[in-house]
Amino acid sequence: MHVLVVEDDPAISGPLVQGLQRNGFDATCVGFGGLVVEALPGKDLVILDLGLPDMDGLEVLKAIRKISDIPVIIATARGDEMDRVVGLEIGADDYVVKPFSVRELAARVRAISRRRVVEAPSEMGQVSLDRNRRSVLVSGEPIDLTAKEFDLLAVLLEEPGRVVPRQELYSRVWDPVWIGSGKTLDVHVAGLRKKLGNSDLIETVRGVGYRYVDLP
Repeated sequence: MHVLVVEDDPAISGPLVQGLQRNGFDATCVGFGGLVVEALPGKDLVILDLGLPDMDGLEVLKAIRKISDIPVIIATARGDEMDRVVGLEIGADDYVVKPFSVRELAARVRAISRRRVVEAPSEMGQVSLDRNRRSVLVSGEPIDLTAKEFDLLAVLLEEPGRVVPRQELYSRVWDPVWIGSGKTLDVHVAGLRKKLGNSDLIETVRGVGYRYVDLP
């Protein structure tokens, strides 16, 4: 998978490209918004900064969407709610606020790649999740989940067995800059476990996060 990094600060772009390469991706960087469209051929995903020297990153996103549905992750220091809303409405697939870890960003890249390639229901044991219909079946029977419970289960099912850090879950299910109660995640996990009918499906890794367990 080849990732195009759009970032004008070498202190950020260099380590980011190297980090993506260490995580198994090819990565190329451009520092100006005006170079993005011509750099798209052969790329599979774009990581886009909004604070570019020649044009606003949101305008770059609009230009991309005129010619391509390539996945775009906005990665920026601009954490204002309006910027996030506008970015997602224009067509960004995800929005992450600096500072962020390369590991988290790589996980987001992998998740978006999987969703774009295959939108078939995710099946793990007796649990089946359909993103398109936003439905979940357990042993063939539908269960009623809240929007956040569904999104939480969808993230955990992307990589069964991987411990998903609490901050990543807050960022992806709630908001890139979460300022709510630290117990919100635990409450939703408890509700999800109850509705799945087996608390062992979602394992707590103390001090780190949660993971979905593929039980026999």
